[in-house]
Amino acid sequence: MSMVAVAAPARAKALLEHQDLARILALLDRDGEEARVVGGAVRNSLLGRPVTEIDIATTATPEIVMARAQAAKLKSVPTGLAHGTIMLLVESKPFEVTSLREDIETDGRHAKVKFSRDFAVDARRRDFTINALSLSRDGMLYDYVGGLADIEARRLRFIGDPVARIREDYLRILRFFRFAAAYGEGPLDGPAVLACLREREGLARLSRERVRSEILKLLAAPRAGEVTREFSETGLLGTLLSSAPNPARLINLLRFSADEPRDSLLALAALCVNLPEDAERLREGLRLSNSESQRLAEAAAAFLSLHGIEAPPVAAALLRLIFRYGRQAAGDALALAAAERGGGAAWREALAFVRAAPELRLPFSGADLIARGVPDGKEIGEALKELRKRWIEAGFPQDREKLQALLDAVVAARLKH
Repeated sequence: MSMVAVAAPARAKALLEHQDLARILALLDRDGEEARVVGGAVRNSLLGRPVTEIDIATTATPEIVMARAQAAKLKSVPTGLAHGTIMLLVESKPFEVTSLREDIETDGRHAKVKFSRDFAVDARRRDFTINALSLSRDGMLYDYVGGLADIEARRLRFIGDPVARIREDYLRILRFFRFAAAYGEGPLDGPAVLACLREREGLARLSRERVRSEILKLLAAPRAGEVTREFSETGLLGTLLSSAPNPARLINLLRFSADEPRDSLLALAALCVNLPEDAERLREGLRLSNSESQRLAEAAAAFLSLHGIEAPPVAAALLRLIFRYGRQAAGDALALAAAERGGGAAWREALAFVRAAPELRLPFSGADLIARGVPDGKEIGEALKELRKRWIEAGFPQDREKLQALLDAVVAARLKH
């Protein structure tokens, strides 16, 4: 495919107005060297999406980049020197600068590279066409692989042969589904999906931490439900999660919570958590943090207590749910139950109640029982269980007299033994 160079639209040119970026380009784009903005910053600006990171590719070698940074009194950090990557800091804002390169050897995850001076070669070694555009300092947009047309069509395609691109880095299988959910529209690219299936054994070479990262990013993407369903239908997602995914429940959850910030962990629960032991399996399989796996386990336990309900619990039952499992788990469980039942206004009202209700705590302690003569040890634990049960049944009273009556009744019963 021949190179296309066009004047960048205004939304892409706006990148060049960034003063810190202009300073770096002025430093690198001179004296026989060229530098351009590349990758996600160009893609997102063309799509009208927020730009959070700005990467720069340059014909200059890492040594030249660092020498020029030093002369300009800019801090440089060699974050990936073997691959030609230097982090330049301008007023503490980081810019990743990478020397043009081409792969000379790949093992399915890492590559040995040699430096190049050819932007076309550098573009063709990237993963997807929409990630291979570059923007020069004079406002020209360069496209070597058809990325502009694919951005216009909201289409995600590998550059060249999908199988070859995947064999260079098997993480690209997961990135394909994640980027399709983030930037694509319509059906997934058929040759790309087929290549992902053909190269599926390469997934076993990926670290579980990277798999976790990609799946959570996928679940945070705008088309998470639709793409996750297609990902599930390939059979690849179930292999990664070691269970049969439930994309229908995920889609219902995303629809139910469409007006709220995306919660990737709750989306993961909707996709594949039914029992507390599922949380433990995911902790191992995806290297979830302790807090993440604990949240999933507590949500599953609370969700299990709602099994079989057709309508949201009444207020008293919701208070019991909060008291037993805590507000976070109660809210998670209610959202999962709503997703199973298709959601609706009544479920939203119940969830709003859970979020607004006070977090109830048992208004009794072992000291209260000891002060009334209950022997320390096992008796205290049994008495507190009984108090808990009676307080719940009484509707969580806070009145001093009612609390005193409950305490007196339990103490009297224990002392009779």
